[in-house]
Amino acid sequence: MTDILMPALSPTMEEGVLAKWHVKAGDVVKAGDVIAEIETDKATMEVEAVDEGTITEILVAEGSEGVKVNTPIARLEEEGGASAPAPKPAEKAKDEPAKAEPAEADKPAPQAEKAAPVSAPAAAPAAKSGERIFASPLARRLARDAGLDLASLKGTGPHGRIVKADVETAGKGGARPVTASASAPAAEPRKVQSLAQMGIPDGSYDLIPLDGMRKAIARRMTDSFRDIPHFPLTIDCEIDGLMAVRAKVNAMLEPRGVKVSVNDFVIKACALALKAVPEANASYSPEGLAMHHHADVAMAVAIDGGLITPIIRKAELKSLAEIATEAKDLAKRARDKKLKPEEFQGGTFSVSNLGMFGIKSFASIINEPQGAIMSVGAGEQRPVVKNGQLAVATVMTVTLTCDHRVVDGATGARFLQAFKPLIEDPVTMLA
Repeated sequence: MTDILMPALSPTMEEGVLAKWHVKAGDVVKAGDVIAEIETDKATMEVEAVDEGTITEILVAEGSEGVKVNTPIARLEEEGGASAPAPKPAEKAKDEPAKAEPAEADKPAPQAEKAAPVSAPAAAPAAKSGERIFASPLARRLARDAGLDLASLKGTGPHGRIVKADVETAGKGGARPVTASASAPAAEPRKVQSLAQMGIPDGSYDLIPLDGMRKAIARRMTDSFRDIPHFPLTIDCEIDGLMAVRAKVNAMLEPRGVKVSVNDFVIKACALALKAVPEANASYSPEGLAMHHHADVAMAVAIDGGLITPIIRKAELKSLAEIATEAKDLAKRARDKKLKPEEFQGGTFSVSNLGMFGIKSFASIINEPQGAIMSVGAGEQRPVVKNGQLAVATVMTVTLTCDHRVVDGATGARFLQAFKPLIEDPVTMLA
């Protein structure tokens, strides 16, 4: 008998909502079948079966909230009625310390013991011939396509299961660090007083409980603002030329049903500027600075209860029409909470645009582990001086917030020097 565990569908996920079951007790499933829908702090995602067999018991009811990662949610009798053999005591003592399952501390001891017989060792560099390797269907396919031997990979999923990220990391020749988001409760930066202690009496307000998304935003933004040494750089860009080019481009794209926004121009200009100043397209890690090969530009999208940052991958290689089409699709699915984890996790740079709300200028909080984020204000007519004469131009203020561990002041300034001519004369982006 195998326990099906609550999966960790994002690096920040510690618990989720079991929104819907697609199976019931007695149903026969095979690897790859969708068995449930899980709501995380960012999206609603489908969960696939990783083994073949019969669902014998549903342990967590549909609609349950606050289900901890790695909690058993159902039981599966594998095909043939046999479950994976339990490791011998000596083998378990040798392998368990290397596994360090992050969320095991959250589980009652009886559950942890119950799940142990169906777990695979965390590391499998010397798997014996014929020994079963625990891996997700997607990880198996990616490994097969990349020509990688699953037996040589270290699994970081539940109970040492090999997941997509393990295969991708192995393909890059790197070692995936073990996440520690659930190894201990998140430390509060300070003791938070209740509203009553701050002089706001009970009954004078309505309290809306924090959902998973708002908790994740609060935690990540607090960590970022507190731990990252950041500084802003602000410039003004004249965008009359951009507005004229945008009108012509949209007239050309109208038969295709594509409409390019100012933000699409900003994303493209940022991507090209990142390639022109690669030192700005970097992330900090204790091991060193990660210099990214492509400009994967994340765009902030406001959704019910918070925000999310879907990513335009390899934006420097895409046309404005491609960026506009992809951005529209990502934004729609973000609001519907239908994004896949790989569509909003990662990224090398972010763009946050509040110009449509009339905000003139602002500075954003860095989205770790990215090295910088650009805040885009509204384009508005302002008086400017040209050749000693007073004139009127459409001006847009942008602010670059930089992680000083990665992007120094001079590097950030050179990035803005590369960005400004691109956004002011966007014809150069169409070449």
